[in-house]
Amino acid sequence: MPEIRVAIAGVGNCASSLVQGIVYYSRKSEDVIGLMHADICGYKPGDIRIVAAFDIDRRKVGVPLEKAIFAPPNCTKTIDADIPPTGVTVLMGHVFDGVAAHMKQYPPERSFVVADEEPVDVVKVLKERNVDILLNYLPVGSEQAVRYYAECCLESGVSLINCIPVFIASDDDWARRFEEKGIPLIGDDVKSQIGATIIHRTLAKLFNDRGVKLDNTYQLNTGGNTDFLNMLNRERLTSKKISKTEAVQSTLDVPIPAENIHIGPSDYVPWQKDNKICFMRLEGRIFGDIPINCELRLSVEDSPNSGGCIIDAVRCCKVARDRGISGALESISAYTMKHPIRQYPDETAREMVEEFIRGERFR
Repeated sequence: MPEIRVAIAGVGNCASSLVQGIVYYSRKSEDVIGLMHADICGYKPGDIRIVAAFDIDRRKVGVPLEKAIFAPPNCTKTIDADIPPTGVTVLMGHVFDGVAAHMKQYPPERSFVVADEEPVDVVKVLKERNVDILLNYLPVGSEQAVRYYAECCLESGVSLINCIPVFIASDDDWARRFEEKGIPLIGDDVKSQIGATIIHRTLAKLFNDRGVKLDNTYQLNTGGNTDFLNMLNRERLTSKKISKTEAVQSTLDVPIPAENIHIGPSDYVPWQKDNKICFMRLEGRIFGDIPINCELRLSVEDSPNSGGCIIDAVRCCKVARDRGISGALESISAYTMKHPIRQYPDETAREMVEEFIRGERFR
Protein backbone atom coordinates (compact mmCIF):
# COMPACT_ATOMS: atom_id res chain seq x y z
CA MET A 1 0.00 0.00 0.00
CA PRO A 2 1.13 3.62 -0.55
CA GLU A 3 2.05 5.61 2.52
CA ILE A 4 -0.34 8.10 4.12
CA ARG A 5 1.43 11.46 4.17
CA VAL A 6 0.39 13.50 7.21
CA ALA A 7 1.19 16.98 8.49
CA ILE A 8 0.62 18.08 12.09
CA ALA A 9 -0.35 21.54 13.32
CA GLY A 10 0.59 21.71 16.99
CA VAL A 11 3.35 19.41 18.32
CA GLY A 12 1.89 19.00 21.80
CA ASN A 13 1.07 16.00 23.95
CA CYS A 14 -1.48 14.53 21.53
CA ALA A 15 0.99 14.78 18.65
CA SER A 16 3.64 13.19 20.85
CA SER A 17 1.41 10.22 21.66
CA LEU A 18 0.45 9.83 18.02
CA VAL A 19 4.03 9.86 16.68
CA GLN A 20 5.14 7.40 19.37
CA GLY A 21 2.08 5.24 18.73
CA ILE A 22 2.73 4.99 15.01
CA VAL A 23 6.23 3.64 15.74
CA TYR A 24 4.96 1.38 18.53
CA TYR A 25 2.26 -0.25 16.40
CA SER A 26 4.49 -0.54 13.35
CA ARG A 27 6.62 -2.91 15.46
CA LYS A 28 3.67 -5.08 16.52
CA SER A 29 2.18 -7.73 14.25
CA GLU A 30 -0.43 -9.15 16.61
CA ASP A 31 -2.27 -8.35 19.87
CA VAL A 32 -2.90 -4.84 18.59
CA ILE A 33 -4.66 -3.14 21.51
CA GLY A 34 -6.22 0.30 21.22
CA LEU A 35 -7.20 0.38 17.55
CA MET A 36 -10.48 -0.36 15.84
CA HIS A 37 -8.61 -2.60 13.37
CA ALA A 38 -4.95 -3.38 12.80
CA ASP A 39 -5.67 -3.16 9.07
CA ILE A 40 -8.17 -0.82 7.40
CA CYS A 41 -8.51 -1.43 3.67
CA GLY A 42 -4.86 -2.46 3.52
CA TYR A 43 -3.56 0.46 5.59
CA LYS A 44 -1.72 -0.30 8.84
CA PRO A 45 -0.46 2.22 11.42
CA GLY A 46 3.07 1.92 10.05
CA ASP A 47 1.83 3.23 6.69
CA ILE A 48 1.27 6.65 8.28
CA ARG A 49 4.25 8.92 7.66
CA ILE A 50 4.55 12.35 9.26
CA VAL A 51 6.08 14.56 6.57
CA ALA A 52 5.56 18.03 8.05
CA ALA A 53 4.95 19.60 11.46
CA PHE A 54 4.14 23.15 12.55
CA ASP A 55 4.48 24.71 16.00
CA ILE A 56 5.23 28.10 17.57
CA ASP A 57 7.32 27.13 20.61
CA ARG A 58 11.05 27.95 20.38
CA ARG A 59 11.91 24.61 22.06
CA LYS A 60 10.33 22.78 19.13
CA VAL A 61 10.71 25.01 16.06
CA GLY A 62 13.82 24.03 14.11
CA VAL A 63 14.12 20.79 16.09
CA PRO A 64 13.77 17.28 14.58
CA LEU A 65 10.27 15.99 15.17
CA GLU A 66 11.48 12.90 17.06
CA LYS A 67 13.07 15.24 19.64
CA ALA A 68 10.42 17.97 19.61
CA ILE A 69 7.67 15.59 20.74
CA PHE A 70 9.54 15.17 24.06
CA ALA A 71 10.31 18.89 24.54
CA PRO A 72 8.63 20.96 27.29
CA PRO A 73 5.88 21.68 28.02
CA ASN A 74 4.94 18.20 26.73
CA CYS A 75 4.44 15.87 29.67
CA THR A 76 2.57 12.78 28.47
CA LYS A 77 3.74 9.29 29.36
CA THR A 78 6.22 7.61 27.02
CA ILE A 79 4.88 4.90 24.76
CA ASP A 80 8.05 4.30 22.77
CA ALA A 81 11.16 6.40 23.44
CA ASP A 82 13.11 4.80 20.58
CA ILE A 83 11.81 6.97 17.75
CA PRO A 84 13.93 6.66 14.60
CA PRO A 85 14.89 9.81 12.69
CA THR A 86 11.85 11.18 10.89
CA GLY A 87 13.65 13.52 8.54
CA VAL A 88 11.14 16.18 9.60
CA THR A 89 12.11 19.46 11.25
CA VAL A 90 9.36 21.36 13.03
CA LEU A 91 8.48 24.54 11.13
CA MET A 92 7.29 27.86 12.50
CA GLY A 93 3.53 28.12 12.26
CA HIS A 94 1.21 31.10 12.59
CA VAL A 95 0.35 32.16 16.13
CA PHE A 96 -2.89 34.11 15.57
CA ASP A 97 -5.02 33.33 18.65
CA GLY A 98 -3.20 30.06 19.39
CA VAL A 99 -1.63 31.33 22.62
CA ALA A 100 -3.89 32.72 25.35
CA ALA A 101 -2.59 35.86 27.06
CA HIS A 102 -2.74 34.35 30.55
CA MET A 103 -0.23 31.64 29.58
CA LYS A 104 2.57 34.23 29.96
CA GLN A 105 1.99 34.25 33.72
CA TYR A 106 3.25 30.68 34.08
CA PRO A 107 6.82 29.30 34.05
CA PRO A 108 8.19 28.06 30.71
CA GLU A 109 8.13 24.40 31.71
CA ARG A 110 4.33 24.61 31.94
CA SER A 111 3.54 27.09 29.19
CA PHE A 112 4.46 28.12 25.65
CA VAL A 113 7.54 30.14 24.70
CA VAL A 114 6.85 31.72 21.32
CA ALA A 115 9.74 31.48 18.85
CA ASP A 116 11.08 34.67 17.32
CA GLU A 117 10.80 33.47 13.73
CA GLU A 118 8.70 34.26 10.70
CA PRO A 119 5.93 31.77 9.91
CA VAL A 120 6.45 29.53 6.91
CA ASP A 121 4.19 29.42 3.86
CA VAL A 122 1.94 26.56 4.99
CA VAL A 123 0.26 26.04 1.62
CA LYS A 124 3.64 25.79 -0.09
CA VAL A 125 4.85 23.21 2.43
CA LEU A 126 1.69 21.12 2.09
CA LYS A 127 2.01 21.09 -1.69
CA GLU A 128 5.76 20.48 -1.86
CA ARG A 129 5.55 17.54 0.54
CA ASN A 130 2.52 15.99 -1.15
CA VAL A 131 0.57 15.95 2.12
CA ASP A 132 -2.64 13.92 2.15
CA ILE A 133 -4.00 14.93 5.55
CA LEU A 134 -3.41 17.76 8.04
CA LEU A 135 -4.08 16.97 11.70
CA ASN A 136 -5.15 19.99 13.72
CA TYR A 137 -3.89 19.74 17.32
CA LEU A 138 -3.93 23.48 18.13
CA PRO A 139 -5.01 24.67 21.60
CA VAL A 140 -8.72 24.91 22.43
CA GLY A 141 -10.09 28.32 21.52
CA SER A 142 -7.78 28.89 18.54
CA GLU A 143 -10.68 29.94 16.32
CA GLN A 144 -8.73 32.19 13.96
CA ALA A 145 -5.75 29.86 13.69
CA VAL A 146 -7.87 26.79 12.93
CA ARG A 147 -9.74 28.61 10.19
CA TYR A 148 -6.41 29.68 8.70
CA TYR A 149 -5.19 26.08 8.51
CA ALA A 150 -8.57 24.98 7.09
CA GLU A 151 -8.16 27.57 4.32
CA CYS A 152 -4.65 26.23 3.67
CA CYS A 153 -6.13 22.75 3.24
CA LEU A 154 -8.72 24.01 0.78
CA GLU A 155 -6.05 25.83 -1.23
CA SER A 156 -3.68 22.85 -1.31
CA GLY A 157 -6.20 20.00 -1.72
CA VAL A 158 -5.28 18.48 1.65
CA SER A 159 -7.81 16.78 3.94
CA LEU A 160 -8.31 18.15 7.45
CA ILE A 161 -8.88 16.10 10.58
CA ASN A 162 -9.94 18.67 13.14
CA CYS A 163 -9.21 17.35 16.63
CA ILE A 164 -10.36 20.41 18.59
CA PRO A 165 -13.73 22.12 19.19
CA VAL A 166 -13.64 24.79 16.51
CA PHE A 167 -16.53 23.85 14.26
CA ILE A 168 -15.30 23.11 10.73
CA ALA A 169 -16.50 19.64 9.68
CA SER A 170 -19.75 20.17 11.60
CA ASP A 171 -20.35 23.56 9.98
CA ASP A 172 -22.48 23.34 6.83
CA ASP A 173 -20.63 26.09 5.00
CA TRP A 174 -17.15 24.67 5.67
CA ALA A 175 -18.31 21.13 4.84
CA ARG A 176 -19.80 22.38 1.56
CA ARG A 177 -16.55 24.14 0.62
CA PHE A 178 -14.52 20.96 1.20
CA GLU A 179 -17.06 18.96 -0.81
CA GLU A 180 -16.93 21.42 -3.71
CA LYS A 181 -13.12 21.12 -3.71
CA GLY A 182 -13.33 17.31 -3.74
CA ILE A 183 -11.62 16.96 -0.34
CA PRO A 184 -12.72 14.63 2.50
CA LEU A 185 -12.94 16.16 5.97
CA ILE A 186 -13.23 14.73 9.52
CA GLY A 187 -14.18 16.52 12.76
CA ASP A 188 -14.79 18.13 15.15
CA ASP A 189 -13.17 17.64 18.61
CA VAL A 190 -11.69 14.17 19.07
CA LYS A 191 -13.61 11.75 21.28
CA SER A 192 -11.13 9.65 23.23
CA GLN A 193 -11.11 5.87 23.32
CA ILE A 194 -12.46 5.60 26.88
CA GLY A 195 -12.85 9.20 27.97
CA ALA A 196 -15.21 11.34 30.00
CA THR A 197 -17.49 12.12 27.06
CA ILE A 198 -18.07 8.58 25.82
CA ILE A 199 -18.64 7.28 29.37
CA HIS A 200 -21.05 10.13 30.10
CA ARG A 201 -22.89 9.43 26.85
CA THR A 202 -23.12 5.74 27.69
CA LEU A 203 -24.49 6.31 31.19
CA ALA A 204 -26.96 8.95 30.02
CA LYS A 205 -28.21 6.62 27.29
CA LEU A 206 -28.50 3.77 29.83
CA PHE A 207 -30.68 5.96 32.04
CA ASN A 208 -32.77 6.93 29.02
CA ASP A 209 -33.13 3.38 27.62
CA ARG A 210 -34.12 1.98 31.02
CA GLY A 211 -36.89 4.52 31.47
CA VAL A 212 -35.09 6.60 34.11
CA LYS A 213 -35.76 10.33 34.12
CA LEU A 214 -32.38 12.07 34.17
CA ASP A 215 -32.89 15.34 36.06
CA ASN A 216 -29.38 16.69 36.68
CA THR A 217 -25.86 15.80 35.66
CA TYR A 218 -22.37 17.23 35.80
CA GLN A 219 -18.92 16.34 34.51
CA LEU A 220 -15.92 18.06 36.11
CA ASN A 221 -12.44 17.47 34.75
CA THR A 222 -8.99 18.35 36.08
CA GLY A 223 -5.57 17.92 34.48
CA GLY A 224 -2.06 19.31 34.48
CA ASN A 225 -1.11 19.59 30.80
CA THR A 226 -1.05 22.75 28.67
CA ASP A 227 -4.56 21.98 27.42
CA PHE A 228 -5.97 22.45 30.92
CA LEU A 229 -3.71 25.45 31.56
CA ASN A 230 -4.93 27.04 28.32
CA MET A 231 -8.55 26.44 29.30
CA LEU A 232 -8.23 28.45 32.52
CA ASN A 233 -9.26 31.29 30.23
CA ARG A 234 -13.00 30.62 30.23
CA GLU A 235 -13.48 32.76 27.12
CA ARG A 236 -11.78 30.01 25.10
CA LEU A 237 -14.24 27.37 26.31
CA THR A 238 -17.45 28.30 24.49
CA SER A 239 -17.10 25.76 21.67
CA LYS A 240 -15.62 23.13 24.02
CA LYS A 241 -18.63 23.24 26.33
CA ILE A 242 -21.04 23.14 23.38
CA SER A 243 -19.21 20.15 21.90
CA LYS A 244 -19.14 18.10 25.11
CA THR A 245 -22.67 19.01 26.17
CA GLU A 246 -24.26 18.24 22.80
CA ALA A 247 -22.45 14.89 22.72
CA VAL A 248 -24.25 13.87 25.92
CA GLN A 249 -27.60 15.53 25.20
CA SER A 250 -27.83 13.77 21.84
CA THR A 251 -28.32 10.40 23.59
CA LEU A 252 -31.52 11.55 25.34
CA ASP A 253 -35.07 11.54 23.96
CA VAL A 254 -35.74 14.80 25.81
CA PRO A 255 -32.71 17.03 26.47
CA ILE A 256 -31.98 18.14 30.03
CA PRO A 257 -32.68 21.85 30.63
CA ALA A 258 -29.49 23.88 30.25
CA GLU A 259 -29.47 24.91 33.92
CA ASN A 260 -29.46 21.25 35.00
CA ILE A 261 -26.45 20.05 33.01
CA HIS A 262 -22.85 21.17 33.48
CA ILE A 263 -20.09 19.61 31.40
CA GLY A 264 -16.63 20.99 30.94
CA PRO A 265 -13.10 21.49 32.26
CA SER A 266 -12.94 22.49 35.88
CA ASP A 267 -9.38 23.28 36.92
CA TYR A 268 -5.66 22.99 36.28
CA VAL A 269 -3.64 20.85 38.69
CA PRO A 270 0.05 21.00 37.60
CA TRP A 271 1.23 17.78 39.28
CA GLN A 272 -1.38 15.74 37.38
CA LYS A 273 0.56 16.45 34.17
CA ASP A 274 -1.16 14.58 31.30
CA ASN A 275 -3.35 12.56 33.65
CA LYS A 276 -6.98 13.62 33.42
CA ILE A 277 -9.34 13.01 36.32
CA CYS A 278 -13.08 13.20 35.71
CA PHE A 279 -15.76 13.45 38.37
CA MET A 280 -19.22 12.62 37.06
CA ARG A 281 -22.65 12.59 38.69
CA LEU A 282 -26.07 11.69 37.28
CA GLU A 283 -29.24 12.29 39.30
CA GLY A 284 -32.55 10.83 38.20
CA ARG A 285 -35.81 9.15 39.15
CA ILE A 286 -36.84 5.53 38.70
CA PHE A 287 -40.20 3.79 39.24
CA GLY A 288 -42.51 5.74 41.53
CA ASP A 289 -40.35 8.89 41.25
CA ILE A 290 -37.84 7.29 43.63
CA PRO A 291 -34.41 9.03 43.40
CA ILE A 292 -31.34 7.33 41.95
CA ASN A 293 -27.85 8.85 41.92
CA CYS A 294 -24.76 7.59 40.11
CA GLU A 295 -21.22 8.87 40.68
CA LEU A 296 -18.06 7.94 38.82
CA ARG A 297 -14.37 8.86 38.97
CA LEU A 298 -12.24 8.29 35.88
CA SER A 299 -8.46 8.61 35.79
CA VAL A 300 -6.77 8.28 32.39
CA GLU A 301 -3.71 9.55 30.54
CA ASP A 302 -5.34 12.16 28.33
CA SER A 303 -3.23 12.21 25.16
CA PRO A 304 -2.72 8.48 24.47
CA ASN A 305 -6.48 8.11 25.01
CA SER A 306 -7.08 9.86 21.70
CA GLY A 307 -4.21 8.35 19.70
CA GLY A 308 -5.95 5.20 18.52
CA CYS A 309 -9.01 7.12 17.39
CA ILE A 310 -6.83 9.39 15.27
CA ILE A 311 -4.91 6.51 13.71
CA ASP A 312 -8.29 5.01 12.71
CA ALA A 313 -9.52 8.39 11.44
CA VAL A 314 -6.37 8.98 9.38
CA ARG A 315 -6.71 5.62 7.65
CA CYS A 316 -10.43 6.11 6.93
CA CYS A 317 -9.70 9.57 5.56
CA LYS A 318 -7.09 8.14 3.20
CA VAL A 319 -9.56 5.46 2.07
CA ALA A 320 -12.03 8.26 1.27
CA ARG A 321 -9.36 10.06 -0.75
CA ASP A 322 -8.59 6.85 -2.63
CA ARG A 323 -12.30 6.44 -3.43
CA GLY A 324 -12.77 10.03 -4.57
CA ILE A 325 -15.13 10.87 -1.69
CA SER A 326 -15.41 14.49 -0.58
CA GLY A 327 -16.98 16.56 2.18
CA ALA A 328 -17.52 15.69 5.83
CA LEU A 329 -17.18 11.95 6.46
CA GLU A 330 -20.26 11.22 8.54
CA SER A 331 -19.41 7.74 9.79
CA ILE A 332 -15.86 8.09 11.10
CA SER A 333 -16.62 11.60 12.40
CA ALA A 334 -19.55 10.26 14.44
CA TYR A 335 -17.35 7.46 15.81
CA THR A 336 -14.20 9.46 16.66
CA MET A 337 -15.44 13.02 17.26
CA LYS A 338 -17.58 14.72 19.93
CA HIS A 339 -19.18 17.21 17.55
CA PRO A 340 -19.70 15.56 14.14
CA ILE A 341 -21.96 17.00 11.49
CA ARG A 342 -24.62 14.57 12.76
CA GLN A 343 -24.76 12.73 16.10
CA TYR A 344 -25.41 8.98 16.28
CA PRO A 345 -25.37 6.48 19.14
CA ASP A 346 -21.84 5.12 19.52
CA GLU A 347 -22.78 1.55 18.56
CA THR A 348 -24.54 2.87 15.44
CA ALA A 349 -21.55 5.00 14.54
CA ARG A 350 -19.22 2.01 14.82
CA GLU A 351 -21.39 -0.06 12.49
CA MET A 352 -21.48 2.87 10.05
CA VAL A 353 -17.67 2.88 10.01
CA GLU A 354 -17.61 -0.88 9.39
CA GLU A 355 -20.01 -0.34 6.46
CA PHE A 356 -17.78 2.45 5.13
CA ILE A 357 -14.71 0.22 5.34
CA ARG A 358 -16.55 -2.54 3.46
CA GLY A 359 -17.57 -0.02 0.78
CA GLU A 360 -21.27 -0.28 1.67
CA ARG A 361 -21.53 3.34 2.82
CA PHE A 362 -20.49 6.37 0.79
CA ARG A 363 -19.44 8.47 3.79
